[in-house]
Formats: sequence, structure tokens, C-alpha cells
Amino acid sequence: MSIPTSIKDFIVFALFLFLMYLFFFGDVSTLPVVQQLLTEDVQSIFIVFLAIFLEALPFLLLGAIASSVINIYVSEAMIAKIIPKNPIAAIFVGVLAACITPVCECAIIPVVRRLIQKGVPVHVGVVLLMCAPILNFIVFGSTFYAFRLNMPIVYGRFIVCIVAAVIVGFIMHAYFSKKNVLKMHKEDLVGNVPVNVNKGDSKWKGILHHTCFEFFAVAKYFIIGALFAAIAQVYLQETLYGLAGENVFKGTAVMMALAYILSLCSEADAFVAVSFTKTFQPEAILGFLVFGPILDFKNTLVMLASFKFKFVAVFILVVSVIVFALSIIAGHFM
Repeated sequence: MSIPTSIKDFIVFALFLFLMYLFFFGDVSTLPVVQQLLTEDVQSIFIVFLAIFLEALPFLLLGAIASSVINIYVSEAMIAKIIPKNPIAAIFVGVLAACITPVCECAIIPVVRRLIQKGVPVHVGVVLLMCAPILNFIVFGSTFYAFRLNMPIVYGRFIVCIVAAVIVGFIMHAYFSKKNVLKMHKEDLVGNVPVNVNKGDSKWKGILHHTCFEFFAVAKYFIIGALFAAIAQVYLQETLYGLAGENVFKGTAVMMALAYILSLCSEADAFVAVSFTKTFQPEAILGFLVFGPILDFKNTLVMLASFKFKFVAVFILVVSVIVFALSIIAGHFM
């Protein structure tokens, strides 16, 4: 028996109000109750989960809005004019587009999915997935401020990101250029209905309607991912530190794994990374700063909800190998 739509709407609205209450008043009224009812580990998981969720919530909404605007206003003909036919030129257009797309790794997924539906080549979408969370002025500012006394890390982060995106873009073009990599959602059918089929409908209503579908389609997977990321942070973080040692290869692998587990937003991860500079080598720091914004636990689930499993599996494997190798090489020169 299905739940009536009105009850679903009421539950969602109630959850939204509860989250807003926690956001503004949780430290005053809720925290003492949590401390009394929950064990110390569960308290830590709850706090980390809430921090991840509330940090990413505005960017998830931004991504859903951007996806809806693309769906309503951007036509296939318009994209065909912008994207070069040459795959090499198209990749560099994707890099430039990422520089003016200030969204995090979760928010960019629905945007890229919508662009691919509109006709953007898969390899250009891959470049956007990799570059948009790193190559924007917000992340540059936070990275510069955190590593202003260690500028090679700042430059290295963006150079490694661009080189990795270009290499991965070519590899994904070779494997998926003529394949459909997207999962079909029922929201896609709703989104393809003309906006003005009913009298009084407008494009603004279409954007609002599609944003709701897109946001909740992504958010439910993000919440699951954020919960598991919080659990992993509490129970696995110290274990990973102990495995690192002074070995460059092991340290880079550990820091990349830590970035995947912590699931930090790229706007804030530089401040976490700078705290590891006395423990880990520059190669490991670069691996953390580049790999984390591209792949983490929560956005893997979001990707699996948007793309076919084979595409996601190949993307994860290729990105992991390329970022690891480039971080080692860049660290050697640093």
C-alpha cells in the first residue's frame, strides 16, 4: 500500500523543519539531550553526519537548480554549437567550463547528467565531474589561504587536477563515446514534458517542479552515503593514520583512502589537509586534495544513482590509478 502524496509532503516538510531547527538551535537545546540518550561513539557519528549533511545541503540544492535550468533553457542545438566536434578541443572546453562552475562533487553530478542527456559528450562530462569541484575561485581561495606558506601544494593541486582530467577524459572517450552511460529516472519523463502544455504554466514553474524531483532523487542517496561516511570517520580514521608511516606510496594511498572516507566538501578540505603536513609527504597531501573532491563515499552512491554501474566502476578505477600516479610524480618534483 503506497503512502498518499499529501502525507509524503508533510513528512518531508517536517524533516526539513527539524534539520533547520538543528542547524540554528542544536548546540543549545539538542546537544544535551543527545549526550544523555546516546553513547559516545553514536554521538560522534551523529555530529559528523549532521556536519556533512548541512555542509553539502546548499550545494545539493544549487546543483538541482542548475540541472533544472539546463533542462528548461538549454537546447540540444545550443550545446551542439558550443561543444567542438574535435574530442581534444572539447576536453579543454570542459576544463574552462569547470572554472566557472562553483559547485561541489555531489552537486555537479545532476548537472553533468543533464548535460549528457542534452548531448554533451561523455568525456566532456567526465572532465566537468573531475574539475568543477576543484577549479573554481572558491576552492582556489580556501586552498591558497590554507597553504599560503606552501605554495607548491596550491599550484600542484590544480595542475594535477587538470592533467588527470585530460587523461581520464581521453580514456573514457575511448571506452564510452558511443555508449549510453545514464540510468533512466521517472523524473526524466516528467522533465521532458513541455512546460506550457497547460494554460498558465511557466518556465519558472517548470524549474521549481523539476528541481524538487532532482533534489530528492539525489539527496536520498547522499544521506545514505553521508551516514556511512560518518561511521567510517569514527571507526577507521585512526587505523589509517597508523598504516601510513614514512613510505611515500603507502602514505599517498592512505591519504586518498582517508579523503574517500571523510567525504569533505572541496571548499573546506584544504584546512583539513594542512593539519597533515607534518605527518605525511607532499605526494600524500596532493593525493588527498585532488582525489577527495573527485571521489568520496557519498558521491559514489549519488553517481550510482545517476550512471550505469560499469561506467562508475571504470571511472573509479581509472581516476584512482591516474591521481595516485600523478601525485607521486608531482611530489617528486616538489
